[in-house]
Amino acid sequence: MELLDDSVVPEHAQPVKQQAREFATEEIEPVAEEYFRSGEYPWEVLEAGMDAGLVAQDIGEEYGGRGFDLQQLLAIAEELYRADAGIGLTLMLASFGAEILEGHGTEQQKEEFLRPVAENSQITGLAVSEPESGSDLAGMRTTATKEGDEYVLDGEKYWIGNGVEADWVTLYAKTGDDEQNRYGNYSLFIVPTDTAGYEAEHIPEKMAMRASKQAHITLDGCRIPVENRIGPEGSGFYILAEFFNHGRIAVGGHGLGLAAAAIEEAWAFVHDREAFGRDISDFQSVQHTLAEMRTEFEAARALNWRAARKVENQEQSGFWAAMAKTKSTETATMCAEQGMQLHGGRSILTDRRIARVYRDVRVPVIYEGANEVQRNLIYSQSPR
Repeated sequence: MELLDDSVVPEHAQPVKQQAREFATEEIEPVAEEYFRSGEYPWEVLEAGMDAGLVAQDIGEEYGGRGFDLQQLLAIAEELYRADAGIGLTLMLASFGAEILEGHGTEQQKEEFLRPVAENSQITGLAVSEPESGSDLAGMRTTATKEGDEYVLDGEKYWIGNGVEADWVTLYAKTGDDEQNRYGNYSLFIVPTDTAGYEAEHIPEKMAMRASKQAHITLDGCRIPVENRIGPEGSGFYILAEFFNHGRIAVGGHGLGLAAAAIEEAWAFVHDREAFGRDISDFQSVQHTLAEMRTEFEAARALNWRAARKVENQEQSGFWAAMAKTKSTETATMCAEQGMQLHGGRSILTDRRIARVYRDVRVPVIYEGANEVQRNLIYSQSPR
């Protein structure tokens, strides 16, 4: 069964898609269950991904990357997440937020911080969410107070990928207090993780995507130079909104990869089992379930790839990105649930791939903006 075929993939993205598929087959699939059980950070797989030229390569060639565009990133995301969501997330988070620096940073910042990420000598992360706020970008409480030629950071960040492992993070903090312009109160900063006042610890064990590590960051009088601000003061909200439009297309790819994995597992299981003297696949109800899973998957994939083109061309980006993320991640959830049902009692065994997929699909419907928030964006940004 070939679900992630090239029929909807533009020609220029097909080679890297094939490369990602071969890497996923050879390097991720054999160790996926092991890392899920241990919950350890997959350094060896990450390094292999770097050697294969698949990590942080959306950074432009002038700074050491391969300049992958959004459609190439989507092609990679499908393949990595089909093999394993936790390891796939680790590989994709190694440069998370670096695109912001490339688009809005100074040349000095890019040479000092961006180039090492593109050349795979450093990894980074994006610190936005907080213990009391996730999707509300205008509700974050961490502050950046300007004192002379420095900013002093105070507050907390939560659910931060690579918050412990990263060499530096792009951090979102409050720099203003204008109640009439709540969206203009935030800025973005480069924060090296060895800065005094920056403390991070891993969040306790998660039920899903266990090979990816998230952190709780505490900032207590953490001082960084003014030169570490990315873009003008007060521009952080608007920069992030643009960035997340691209990110949500990739998250749609996360959902597509997981949905493909669920369909593959369900299809293989029902065609290799008997009940009441017949193959399970001969029952019409089973056939209808598989037909619905396949139909929703194909609809989600078509939407996601169309949305990738729209966002790449800056055509109602927020609207298309929100739809793609919502449809693809919820399709993955449906396919995993139906896949569990078709597996019957065996679905709850922890060594079953379908059980791992079932856990993992709960995450993308939440991160990069919960789907309830995406529905708000779909409605408010619908072309009229």
